Amino acid sequence: MHSIDIAVIAVYLVGCTLLGARIGGGSGAKGLRGYFLGESNIPAWAVMISIVATETSAVTFLSVPGIAYRGDMTFLQLALGYLLARVFVAVVLLPPYFKNEILSAYEILQVRFGGATQKAASILFLITRTLGSGLRLFLAAKVLEVITGWDLRLSIVVIGASTLLYTFLGGIKAVVWTDVLQFFIYLIAASVALVILLKTIPGGWSTVWQQGQAAGKFRVISLGTEGLAAPTDFAGWWGLVQTMLSRPYTIFAGLIGGFMLDTGTHGADQMMVQRYLSARSQRQAAWALIGSGVLIFVQFALFLLIGIGLWVLYQGRPFGKDGEFATFIKDYLPTGLLGLVIAAIFSVTMSTLSGAISASASTTVNDLYRPLFPATDERRLVRLSKVSTVFWGVVQVVVALGAMKQTQSVVDNALAIASFVMGILLGLFLLGMLTKVGERAAFVGMIVAIAVVSSLAFLTTVAYPWWALVGSGTVLLVSLVVSPLVDRPKAGPPVLEEIR
Repeated sequence: MHSIDIAVIAVYLVGCTLLGARIGGGSGAKGLRGYFLGESNIPAWAVMISIVATETSAVTFLSVPGIAYRGDMTFLQLALGYLLARVFVAVVLLPPYFKNEILSAYEILQVRFGGATQKAASILFLITRTLGSGLRLFLAAKVLEVITGWDLRLSIVVIGASTLLYTFLGGIKAVVWTDVLQFFIYLIAASVALVILLKTIPGGWSTVWQQGQAAGKFRVISLGTEGLAAPTDFAGWWGLVQTMLSRPYTIFAGLIGGFMLDTGTHGADQMMVQRYLSARSQRQAAWALIGSGVLIFVQFALFLLIGIGLWVLYQGRPFGKDGEFATFIKDYLPTGLLGLVIAAIFSVTMSTLSGAISASASTTVNDLYRPLFPATDERRLVRLSKVSTVFWGVVQVVVALGAMKQTQSVVDNALAIASFVMGILLGLFLLGMLTKVGERAAFVGMIVAIAVVSSLAFLTTVAYPWWALVGSGTVLLVSLVVSPLVDRPKAGPPVLEEIR
């Protein structure tokens, strides 16, 4: 790499650390609400951008163009489901979060079901979030190795240590405001890459439009029945249903599966709930959440357009897994801009990692430690929060280093596990808010759902957008069925009934 590119990357890393330390400095002195929620004084627009930056990883940055390269724009159907889900979360789940003045999403489960269910849900979150974030760190470092030739271990340690430093120093304020910076960096980098791509293709946008239209690359809506023969008997209909369920980018998977998946990831994931609680009011948090759905749709459209442009440039040439955009970056971007795009890959990775570290520390202290030691003073809790921040940051790096010894399929499966767990947690939240089911039935429902979704993921070809629906549905159904058999005579009222 040219020294100018290295300088751009170095400036970015140092700038993020200084920004986080400067803005978030002193957060810990203002107690847990200062360290984990920024005193609930962060503007809605910054919360909105932070939500989008947190859910955008290096894998997204590079793999979404690959989806359009190998297919079309039907991936946007998931984004439609995501937008509907965020409206639902804003209307149904945000009120109890703000009403109960919580620090962690799982405190709602403590209020409704008791300690055992809360702790089980918290541990489930910690395991899957750390696993998923550590593996994203590994995949980002792997991309940097391909583009730059840097040592894989060095990339993992540099990204992990830089992220941990500003998260430790500044808490959630540092996380949110560096997310804002990182969002603009990776969005500018992607836009510049698209401009260069269009200039590289003879005829520019008109050529992309004509060839993409002819090949059906701009298709957005799919029923999932394309290329399938009309069924004539029961076996044919069953085969049709199985095939449709195995296709992740259909209108049904997007609006139903995508809705349930995003409701779980944005309604029952502490990494996202922490963002909402840092906003100045419930109303501002709701607008930030819904606005993020619109923004993520636009962002996905940009990445997919890059993929179509790459398909025109390379004329459909086969690449390795998600290698299309990485190859273009390596071969076509000039000095300086290459450094900017690599900084963008750093940024999307660091925004995901910092959110996961802060959320994991918050869950550890508020859901696992404080219920056991309720008399602990605030100053000690803040110190424990910082120790927990360091611990989870180091664990993510260890997971990433350990992933170097695994096969790619194992990595993909682990990331999928992290996604379907959110459906199970969502089922618990809906159970507590909408029914009178007690703790024992809820716990049984959670255990059965884990077994059912695990079987679905590893023993069938059902596409991942459906896993959250099955997970949350299993929790609700099993808990309601077994409640008369295992619950005590008097169960607690639904959370939504309490706040009316």
